[in-house]
Amino acid sequence: MFDNIHFVLSNTTHPGNIGAVARAMKVMGLSHLDLVNPKEFPSLQASARASGADDVLSAANIHTSMQDALAQSVLVFGSSARNRGFDIPVISVHEACGIIANESAQQRVSVVFGTERFGMTNEEMLQCHYLIKVPANPEYSSLNLAAAAQVVSYEIRMALGETKVVVDEDETEAFASREKMESFYAHLFSTLHATEFLTADRAASLEQKLRVMFNRLRPQKHELDILRGILSSVAKKINN
Repeated sequence: MFDNIHFVLSNTTHPGNIGAVARAMKVMGLSHLDLVNPKEFPSLQASARASGADDVLSAANIHTSMQDALAQSVLVFGSSARNRGFDIPVISVHEACGIIANESAQQRVSVVFGTERFGMTNEEMLQCHYLIKVPANPEYSSLNLAAAAQVVSYEIRMALGETKVVVDEDETEAFASREKMESFYAHLFSTLHATEFLTADRAASLEQKLRVMFNRLRPQKHELDILRGILSSVAKKINN
């Protein structure tokens, strides 16, 4: 289960924070770290703050986009307590880590952490199935990056110790990965533009809502194939 859990850091500005997150992860038994456009990495500051978690740092994967970092993940959590008006479920860190513990038994799960100053972008939120809320002092609720990673890592370890996964062999159909979902979205949006359902004045808003809706539905691979088949049949009719 631990092997299927990835922490993804987006555009981290201070290399020491990368090291501190690596340390927080290793202490709790996690080892898969993905970095999206870090400002400075590798770094001596990262190694110093890792305090012995150099193996996590050396194995970290560096990506040029969030889509690439999440391509193989089938379930994505964002470390933000605010959904900024998107209809993305916000759940407690305890509940989130229970889901992570259960689903990581069979498939890759990622937890995304935004930049130190601004947190997650709207585009990154739209990649997420859930957003995580850490119960904190409402008058001072902002956690720094390493602290947030430590809380989530701890809750994951506790949840993994409590979770007993029962797999029904008749219900093991895999959910679609983010890579397949992105391919589906491109197909869906291009078809809806062709039918003029999506127009310039409302395309951005509707595309966001459709992403949130399908993220919430979490189609399985065979269901996504059916949807892609429907879109292809529509395109064929349009082109005839």
